[in-house]
Amino acid sequence: MPTLRQQRVCELLKRAIGEAIRREFNVSDVGLISVNDVDCPGDLKTAVVYVSILGNADQQKRGIAKLTDHRARIQELMAKAVVLKYTPVLRFAVDDSLGRGNRVMAILDELEKTPPLPPLDEAKE
Repeated sequence: MPTLRQQRVCELLKRAIGEAIRREFNVSDVGLISVNDVDCPGDLKTAVVYVSILGNADQQKRGIAKLTDHRARIQELMAKAVVLKYTPVLRFAVDDSLGRGNRVMAILDELEKTPPLPPLDEAKE
């Protein structure tokens, strides 16, 4: 269970990284990149940034590649916005929870549309 300090630092990092990404990347080139979550261990020396990329498959591939290539620049901008003893080393991971959630909602909608089966007693007669 992360401490309150870790949670607050992760939230600050999430906002700073999101702002840096918005300033550095063009939406038409890499799709819309949003930072969903940041996970930091207790020492705050590393951080896993979970991002979702809205766009076509090509934009998604380019988006994650550009994030990885420009990691140092994003870290630099984040370090200016959030002052810590150690600047966390960022690692980006694609968060597909939105896609999975949309798929579950589509399945639930489909189940609501199908007519219910008749009770077993009526089926026998």
